[in-house]
Amino acid sequence: MKTLYGIQYLRAFAALAVVLFHAAERSGGHFRVGAAGVDVFFVISGFIMWTMSERRPVTPLRFVLDRLQRIAPSYWIVTAIMIGGAAAGLFPNMRLTASHILGSLLFIPVRSPSNGEIWPVLVQGWTLNFEMFFYVVFAACLFLPRRLRLGSLIGVFAAFVIAGAVLHPQSPLLVTYTRPIILEFAAGAVLGQLWLKGSVPGASLGIALVIASLSGFAAIEIFGLEFNEIICGPLAIALVLGMVSIERGGKLPEIPPLTYLGNSSYSIYLWHTLAISVIAKLVISTPIPSDVAAFIGAIAGTLLGIFAYELVEKPLRNLLRNASWLRARPSPA
Repeated sequence: MKTLYGIQYLRAFAALAVVLFHAAERSGGHFRVGAAGVDVFFVISGFIMWTMSERRPVTPLRFVLDRLQRIAPSYWIVTAIMIGGAAAGLFPNMRLTASHILGSLLFIPVRSPSNGEIWPVLVQGWTLNFEMFFYVVFAACLFLPRRLRLGSLIGVFAAFVIAGAVLHPQSPLLVTYTRPIILEFAAGAVLGQLWLKGSVPGASLGIALVIASLSGFAAIEIFGLEFNEIICGPLAIALVLGMVSIERGGKLPEIPPLTYLGNSSYSIYLWHTLAISVIAKLVISTPIPSDVAAFIGAIAGTLLGIFAYELVEKPLRNLLRNASWLRARPSPA
């Protein structure tokens, strides 16, 4: 599958938005809407998984193994660093239990003993619990005839959301997997199908969608509006649809630095809070304004993510790709 530069650019901007959100939060400022980068990531994930599986058929087992190989190793390394730091007393507010650690490593939603939130040891890893749930449901749909897959995927996610609205579950597992945010994955898959069929709007409407989406996100931040996935989901969908429409119309130039940031977005997402925490501790007793501290933290977090991409993620990916027992086998499809 050829590189879609618009998707890479959105991955870059979504990662940077989350970095700014955490940097501002730790510095006493705010960039709340940066958290909506997660909504963009989820829509992109649905889009990429759908288009890849349609263009390069794969067995359900191979799909799951590929996803684990891509997601788990770097996440486990950062989680291990967090556990080691907590054991060494570097994170005095973090409490650890065996069940919390195990749930974190296995992508199972559990409540943190530190604050009762449904967070893993590495807080931003909560999104990976959703990603893994999506991958499992998606893999199950691969057992079905191709014509039934998309409808089944939408139906399963819709059923979970409806069940959550009706039953109001209390267990961390069901609270997580019945949130409306899971519909963003299904929406991304629908956009992927539209892309493959050549049914996305033209470039002009794509530009309008991008402008409308960014204006919506800006309004949330400027006016301090409350927001959640019910609001950010449609904005993220419009943004992704607009961007791929612009690309389909041949109006999107290649920008190598943004493409690179898109490639390294996963490492940036995983590692950035480590650098931000260090910067926050260093500047806490200085007269540096919160906005400046947030900017320094965001730069440090991004750079750490880039270093991790080059020194951890890429070598790990190459190592696992060359491991004989993990090599992709030809799919019966």
